[in-house]
Amino acid sequence: MPGLSKILIANRGEIACRIQRTAQALGYRTVAVFSDADADALHVQIADEAINIGPAPVQQSYLNIPAILDAARRTGADAIHPGYGFLSENAGFARACRDAGMTFIGPSPEAIELMGSKRLSKLAMLDAGVPCIKGYQGAEQDDATLSREAERIGFPLMIKASAGGGGRGMRLVHEASELLAQIRTARSEALHGFGSDELILEQALIDPRHVEVQLFGDQQGNLIYLGERDCSIQRRHQKVIEEAPCPIMTAELRQAMGEAALKAGRAVNYVGAGTVEFLLDARGQFYFLEMNTRLQVEHPVTELITGLDLVAWQLHVAEGLPLPLRQDQVQLTGHAMEVRLYAEDPTQTFLPQTGRIAAWEPASQGGVRVDHGLTEGQQVSPFYDPLLGKIIAHGATREEARRKLLRAVQDSVLLGLASNQRLLARLLEHPQFISGEFSTGFIPRYFADHPCLHPYVPSAEELAIAAALFYQASAQAHPAVLAGWRNNASVPLHYRIGLEDQDWPVQLNAVPGEPYRVEAAGQAFELSVIQCDGRWATLEIDGIRRRHAYRLDAGQLWLFTRPGSLRLMDCTQALVSSAASASSGTLKAPMDGAIVDVLVTEGSPVSKGQLLVVLEAMKMEHPLKSGIDGVLKRLQVRVGDQVKNRQILLEVE
Repeated sequence: MPGLSKILIANRGEIACRIQRTAQALGYRTVAVFSDADADALHVQIADEAINIGPAPVQQSYLNIPAILDAARRTGADAIHPGYGFLSENAGFARACRDAGMTFIGPSPEAIELMGSKRLSKLAMLDAGVPCIKGYQGAEQDDATLSREAERIGFPLMIKASAGGGGRGMRLVHEASELLAQIRTARSEALHGFGSDELILEQALIDPRHVEVQLFGDQQGNLIYLGERDCSIQRRHQKVIEEAPCPIMTAELRQAMGEAALKAGRAVNYVGAGTVEFLLDARGQFYFLEMNTRLQVEHPVTELITGLDLVAWQLHVAEGLPLPLRQDQVQLTGHAMEVRLYAEDPTQTFLPQTGRIAAWEPASQGGVRVDHGLTEGQQVSPFYDPLLGKIIAHGATREEARRKLLRAVQDSVLLGLASNQRLLARLLEHPQFISGEFSTGFIPRYFADHPCLHPYVPSAEELAIAAALFYQASAQAHPAVLAGWRNNASVPLHYRIGLEDQDWPVQLNAVPGEPYRVEAAGQAFELSVIQCDGRWATLEIDGIRRRHAYRLDAGQLWLFTRPGSLRLMDCTQALVSSAASASSGTLKAPMDGAIVDVLVTEGSPVSKGQLLVVLEAMKMEHPLKSGIDGVLKRLQVRVGDQVKNRQILLEVE
């Protein structure tokens, strides 16, 4: 079989960058595709060639099969790598590549089709003798049938989008009264996210571990597994931390789960990289969850403990080469751990965040790998998944890997928009996580009301730093001030430093040749600015020197104070305004996004807590509800509208 020469990556962001690195290192030429929103993205910059495939919405670009195939034809690509997400598990796309005479770097369309349906794959797994959870996977999808089957299965149960993944179209239902409303939401998310509203129902296992097995097959019929990954640390069924190997794994359990995964793979004559996911209960019993017919987000932890490059394996298998190892040659060394860095604000119920990346300096240390597709100045848009990148660490032991990963999370500078960085650090520091004794219920149990999920209150030291940097900036703009030429030099300056809707008084006394004396939140500091270049500030506070990344512009300060950032404002000259009334009837968009449903009309009565509008952003639906009882006075949006963060959507009187 002839070798490949030029590979088009039908994806974006960090996975497109990661695939290109391996492909280019192996001598292949690469082609990037991009939407209008991604014209300056990193995956475009590092490609040998790049081609625009349409407007920002995914249906018109990254899900536009004719546009992608045309891009491959025009650039002379002979293979297409789908990455993960988008078209990676679209059997029609795999067929279209084959019909166009191009190699699809992945399994057969038939395997994708079968395993891409949770309903059909579960039926196939039952036939293959793979342990499965009690549930309903029938073709009848009407409300009456689903309600009847739910009663048979019993509560709690899971509703899942048959074609879905990543937690979208998935709902946990505790009692019958919730069922129909949750079915409606799951159907809607599934239809918008995957083009199919088909659902399955499954008995909910309470607090299992989520353990998955990495499979790899070649065109000669060889199939092996490369150990397992524990992905139990999840929020709303979305993985947050992954590690390999599973902390409680035994050799016997690994072999049993591996052989079950091989049964699943053989049932569909699997070729390429794939993952069989299981739920593992406290008794050591495991059950088939789903099979992902693609590379996984968390594949780096497997690479680090096996010493293998899974993308290189994908390329070689696509060229018809046999697997380079037998099952008995697979060795697992040390421990690896990964966290997912998201553009979301945990203090605002994890709302996705959009905005411009003002600074990005990922940690650089031994045993740490950062997969990302970010550049400073890049705009994070509402059109795509909020995943910014992954931070991965490897160590000789689990504790060494955890310690390295925690430091890397704490040291990775991200300024310009809110992220889950503080939460990641807190998760890695939690005693229960350190012990390795946890389940999928870890975050709901230990972080349901954790302080890192509440609005952040800056420390006295952070307020003092902000005041000093604001003063330093104004002094540099007016050198006479820095030199002390004020007729009231002994009088302290009074600042008000704001964060979101709050602000705090800070007093700063600057005497030439002496440290600043700063008072904030009842504490007093001596603070010297040793160095300050607009990117990093070296400060000495009460005799201790530290470096802080920052960006300051027009009264706005993005400040990084491990393990995260905050946006502080100089509110000193701002007019004092009354806080918005708690009974305000003005509903504003919490982020950039698209209106996918409007459930009210002008003049209609509205009750507090009533669902008014559904906003879709970053592949998730966000229900927006009324804060008061009243009448809808003004409706300013309709289905299909693209809205900006803080845009007024409607007013209730």
